[in-house]
Amino acid sequence: LKRADTSAQTSPKIVIVGGVLSGLAVFMGASLQQIGIIYTTAGKAGFITGLYVILVPILGILLKHRTAFGTWIGAVLAVVGMYFLSITETFTIARGDLLELMGAFFWAAHIQVIGRFSGQIHPLKLAFLQCLVCSLLSLITAIFFETITLQSLLAAGIPIFYGGVLSVGVAYTLQVVGQRDAQAAHAAILLSLEAVFAVIGGWILLRETLTLRGRCGCLLMFAGMLVSQFKSQDT
Repeated sequence: LKRADTSAQTSPKIVIVGGVLSGLAVFMGASLQQIGIIYTTAGKAGFITGLYVILVPILGILLKHRTAFGTWIGAVLAVVGMYFLSITETFTIARGDLLELMGAFFWAAHIQVIGRFSGQIHPLKLAFLQCLVCSLLSLITAIFFETITLQSLLAAGIPIFYGGVLSVGVAYTLQVVGQRDAQAAHAAILLSLEAVFAVIGGWILLRETLTLRGRCGCLLMFAGMLVSQFKSQDT
């Protein structure tokens, strides 16, 4: 209730700044990720994007945020686990990989922005402005760089609906709500578990093979999450 009262008294300027910065971060992160994956493999794209787990506490240092030692250990475990899950071929750096790395910086910035403003702005208001800014920027970009037809929109209707409503609308709103009571570095580790759920979902729903390497990756990422939480309670 105390936080709700604080967010209700937030000045319009702070609301606008928070919405614009978070929406811009999502737009840039998603755009660089989608462009980069054209020139690299899905596994490398997922791993490099997931490096925001380490980038978030690094940005925190620049912002003078204190990060517990256990959180650093958890982040490293999560990155190693993600490597086991994502990289199965020889790891080399290509143009697409550099774009993915640039996108990872924006995802890390997004988590820091949400951590900065989620305690000042009502979560639904911040999430709405974030989605609005990202949608407007995406529409402007599509008008200039893509051919938009009614037929193509109808053909991709279900993926667009899922991506817009569930992946962006619901998931990012829950992130805003959750980060009101979570440190940015911890949120990054928890968000990185999407790679684990993707592998487990493919194993259960699509009958994909879950190799020993994949199981080790999942265990390492879960261990990273647990270590970061347990150690933070001791500091």
